Amino acid sequence: MQTAKTLKPLPWLLFGSRWLQLPLYVGLIVAQVVYVIQFMAELKHLILEVAKFNEITIMLTVLGLIDVVMISNLLIMVIVGGYETFVSRMNLQGHPDQPEWLSHVNASVLKVKLATAIIGISSIHLLKTFINAASYDEKTIYAQVGIHITFLLSAMAIAAADRIMPAAPAKLHA
Repeated sequence: MQTAKTLKPLPWLLFGSRWLQLPLYVGLIVAQVVYVIQFMAELKHLILEVAKFNEITIMLTVLGLIDVVMISNLLIMVIVGGYETFVSRMNLQGHPDQPEWLSHVNASVLKVKLATAIIGISSIHLLKTFINAASYDEKTIYAQVGIHITFLLSAMAIAAADRIMPAAPAKLHA
C-alpha cells in the first residue's frame, strides 16, 4: 500500500488539492452561523409580537423558522458529508453523536440526501406561497410550482441513476 510519502509529485499534488475545499466548508459554517442569527431574530420577533399576529402570520413565521432549520440541516449534510467524502476521514466511529447517515455516506448517497433536502425546502416555500397566495401573482405561483416539480424530477432522476449504477466491488482488507 502506498503512503503519502511514496506518492510521485503529480499524484501527490492532485490528491493534496482536496484540501483546497477546506476554506469552502469553513465558509459554509459561517453561513450557518448567519442562519442561526436569522432564526433567533425571527423567533424573538414571533415571541414579542405574537399578540399582534393572526393565525396566518404565525403559520408563515413558523414555516420560515422550519425553512431555516431545513437549510441548516442541508448545510450540515454538505459540510460533514462533503468533508468526510472528499477531503478527509473524521474517524467518528463509536462517537455517541455520530450521525447515523455518516457511516455509509459517499458521493452518491450525499447527492440523493441533498436532493431530498432541497425538495423539503422547496415544499416549505411552496406551502408558504399557497398559504399567502393572495400576495402573489399567478405567474409567480406557476413558476414556483414548476421549479418544485423540476426539483422532484431531478431527485427522481438522481435516485434512478444511483439505483442502476453498478455497485463498487468490495475491497479486500489485508
